[in-house]
Amino acid sequence: MPRTLTFLALPLALLGLAACETVPAEDGAPTGGIVTVPESVSSIAAPFQDLTTARINPTDGCYWYTHKGPVETTQLPLRTSAGNPICIRPQS
Repeated sequence: MPRTLTFLALPLALLGLAACETVPAEDGAPTGGIVTVPESVSSIAAPFQDLTTARINPTDGCYWYTHKGPVETTQLPLRTSAGNPICIRPQS
């Protein structure tokens, strides 16, 4: 794939995500629930992450997942294979 297309692929994918999901209302009520990750997100997510535990953090509008390590369980931002966080934008 030409370098220009590779450079534009992630921003275009994230722009597409903005139309798929909405951020909770500004009343501060977190959803806190596990969400079904759209195919557009799972296709760009790094393979070692547990998408079945994905949530949208209402504070930053990004996907987070539960990582169960050998010592502790923690919430981590869902990232692409390149290491970029996967976020959505609020609807206007």
